Amino acid sequence: MNLLENNMNMNVEMMMRNIVVREFDPNKDCLGVEDVERRCEVGPSGKLCLFTDLLGDPICRVRHSPAFLMLVAEVGDEIVGMIRGCIKTVTCGKRISRNTKYTTNDIEPPKPLPVYTKLAYILGLRVSPSHRRMGIGLKLVKRMEEWFRESGVEYSYIATENDNYASVKLFTDKCGYSKFRTPSILVNPVFAHRLIVPKQVTIIQLNPSDAEAFYRRKFSTTEFFPRDIDSVLNNKLNLGTFLAVPRGTYSPDSWAGSDSFFSCPPESWAILSVWNSKDVFKLEVRGASRVKRTLAKTTRIVDRVFPWLRIPSVPEVFSPFGLHFLYGLGGEGPRAAKLVKALCGHAHNLAKERGCGVVATEVSSREPLKLGIPHWKMLSCDEDLWCIKRLGEDYSDGSLGDWTKSPPGLSIFVDPREF
Repeated sequence: MNLLENNMNMNVEMMMRNIVVREFDPNKDCLGVEDVERRCEVGPSGKLCLFTDLLGDPICRVRHSPAFLMLVAEVGDEIVGMIRGCIKTVTCGKRISRNTKYTTNDIEPPKPLPVYTKLAYILGLRVSPSHRRMGIGLKLVKRMEEWFRESGVEYSYIATENDNYASVKLFTDKCGYSKFRTPSILVNPVFAHRLIVPKQVTIIQLNPSDAEAFYRRKFSTTEFFPRDIDSVLNNKLNLGTFLAVPRGTYSPDSWAGSDSFFSCPPESWAILSVWNSKDVFKLEVRGASRVKRTLAKTTRIVDRVFPWLRIPSVPEVFSPFGLHFLYGLGGEGPRAAKLVKALCGHAHNLAKERGCGVVATEVSSREPLKLGIPHWKMLSCDEDLWCIKRLGEDYSDGSLGDWTKSPPGLSIFVDPREF
C-alpha cells in the first residue's frame, strides 16, 4: 500500500513539473478552454444546476475592465485549467480634506472624499476534474497574483458561493484570503406581462454625463465604487440610467441636470442603471424533471393568454436565456424603497422587450433599499461570499489602515462589468 501511495505521489509530482501556466491565446485555446468549462459544469444528479454559456468568448466577463488577463494551465497540448483576473481603481474608504475648515457655525459639515485603491478581481477559476487535487488551482492563483503585484495592485478579492467549500478552502486556507463581505444576489423573473409602474412616479432617463455627475456626487464614497464610472456609463452594454421621483416634482421636459436637481431635490428619489449582460453570456438551468418543466411552461402559456390577470410565471430558464443586470441602485427619502420598486418594474419591462429571462442585481446584505427590490427567493442567493487579500502595504491616498479589517458599510457598488 505504501509503495502504491509513493508511486501515486511521484506521478503527481512529475505531472506538476510538466504543468505550464501561460497567457491565454485566443487563436488556439478557445476549444480547449470550452472543453474544460464543459467538463467542470457537471451538476449533481437530481438537482437543479445553473450553467453558463460564454458565447464563444472566454474573456467576456473581464473584457470591459480597464486591465485584464486570462491564464491557462496545460499539460503537453492539453489545457487542464484556467483563471481570469482584472484590475481597476475603486473606493475603499473616505476621508475629510485637510484643506477643509469646519466650525460649529457652518450649516453643513464638510463632505467626505473617497479614498481610492487599486483592486484586482479573480474569477472563472476552473480545473479539469481529472486534474484536481494536484495544486493546479493554487498555481494559477499565485501566477495571477504575480501579475497583480507587477501592476501595483493593493488588494485582490474573489466572489464565491458560501457553500462552495473547495473554493473557500483554497482561497482562505492556502492563498491567504479572508472572508470580507456577504452581498445578496437578487433575481426576479421576466414575466409574459408588463409590470405597471405607479402613476404617482415619474421616471427620467439620464444621459451618461448627467448620470456620471449624479453617481460621483452621491456614491463616490461607497465601497467598490469604480473610479472610471464614466467608462461604465458610456459602454455600449449600458442601457441607461433611470431616476425615479414623485410625480409633479420633476419631469423629462423640466430636467435641467444633476446640479439643478441637487440644488432643490425632492423629498424622495431613487436611481439605478441597467447593464445588458444578455449580449455577454447566457445562462441555463439544467436538471429539472419533466413535471417541473411542464408546470413552468403552463404558467407561461396562461400568462401570455391572459396577461391582464398578471399571474407570475416561471420564465423559460431550462434553455439558454439572457439577463439584464441592475447596478448603481440608491436613493434617499421616506419613499425611496417604493421608488426603487417602481424602477425595478421599469427595468423588468425593458428586459421583456429585449427577450431576457430574468433581471438580477447584487447589493449589500445591509442595504436599506433591499426591501424595495422584487425577487424570487428560489432564484436568488441571500449570501454570496467575497474574500479579500492585501497585496500591498500602503494606500494610494495615505495610510488609513487595512481595508480587509474594516467593518461593512450599508451599501456597496457592484461593477456590472464583472458580474
